Amino acid sequence: MILFAAIAIVLWIIGAVMKAPVSARVAMIAILYVGVLIAVAVLPIDTSLRQTLGGGIKEWLLLGGIVGVIALYWFALIWLKSRAALKVPPQKENGTPAFKPVELERYMRHIILREIGGPGQRKLKDAKVLVIGAGGLGAPVLQYLAGSGVGTIGVIDDDVVDASNLQRQVIHNDASQGMPKVFSAQNAMLAQNPFIEVRPYKRRFDDSSKALIEDYDLVIDGTDNFDTRYLVNAVCVQADKPLLSAAITQWEGQISLYHPAKNTPCYQCVFPHKPKDGMTATCSEAGVAAPLPGILGSLLAMEAVKHITGAGQGLGGRLMIYDALYAETRMIKTKKRTDCPICGG
Repeated sequence: MILFAAIAIVLWIIGAVMKAPVSARVAMIAILYVGVLIAVAVLPIDTSLRQTLGGGIKEWLLLGGIVGVIALYWFALIWLKSRAALKVPPQKENGTPAFKPVELERYMRHIILREIGGPGQRKLKDAKVLVIGAGGLGAPVLQYLAGSGVGTIGVIDDDVVDASNLQRQVIHNDASQGMPKVFSAQNAMLAQNPFIEVRPYKRRFDDSSKALIEDYDLVIDGTDNFDTRYLVNAVCVQADKPLLSAAITQWEGQISLYHPAKNTPCYQCVFPHKPKDGMTATCSEAGVAAPLPGILGSLLAMEAVKHITGAGQGLGGRLMIYDALYAETRMIKTKKRTDCPICGG
């Protein structure tokens, strides 16, 4: 087998010097291998050439099988890269930057998905998403939007990182304590994906924040209080922006898409009245299982990717409820209310 390896290396080098294509060099070595197989199968064991080649027919077939598997894997990678490159449009008509080769490598698993492909990844790159809250729900949303290649991500939060956050707000780390959450999140997102733009807004979402929504295609609400949720919903309805919203408590969470302009209910259609003071406990009062916001936040990010790319069926008109304690998921149909003070009539 040493003789075969030496001859194969020589053939490869000669082919490289003569600038022969890789396929031609592989073909030469394959012909050599077939010749060796014939010699091993036909020549008597006591001939000098047969002894020089060494090994039996089983060993040579095993060697060929191993090399064949490696070659098949290599060619498959080349095919996937070429397919990804073909599916990505080089540039849009408005002149926005094209995908760099390193971005194609980064997003290849998206691009080879039939439901996303190159056009879908282009939509993600051109999308602008505003995430309200950089806490338990916002942390995984921001991470997965950044990883998915959403081109512009805004994040608004007025809080700073403290030790109690680190149990579940996975975008922050121990060294970030005392830092505003929006800047901690920005650092983590850009470290994960330097090809995106992150816009941090260190303030609370209130009436003065309405103008922010106009510049975004999709709003994701990851806040933890009803006043802000109702305000975000009202602003999104007024601005005709789709809203993805989720909420969690202890072991349970719920998520839906609200966009009355597309014939779905708004948040206040589904939850007409906020609970009276003292009727509901916050996470700091009632507790929350650490992975739960990660699960619901990941669902928010998944629904955002689907909404932007048009893949699959979204959660408009459906409320998903997840019970982590008993590993159960329920789906409830929701409808617009004609008497809704926000979107009714």
